[in-house]
Amino acid sequence: DIRNEDKVPFVMEFLGSQSYIKTQPLSDAGAKLMKDLKDAMNEVKLHRQGKIKLKTAEQLLNEL
Repeated sequence: DIRNEDKVPFVMEFLGSQSYIKTQPLSDAGAKLMKDLKDAMNEVKLHRQGKIKLKTAEQLLNEL
């Protein structure tokens, strides 16, 4: 949701201004993981809304 992404700079600035909270930039791997998790959660949301159909666990295992 773009509205949440717009809040990231504000939240990071606020957290960085608190002396008891330590922040650091994400590594490339960490940023990719966060994007992948966000994409997965979006797929779950679309599935719950009936807009897409997800694979079953059995279908995923058969791909391996």
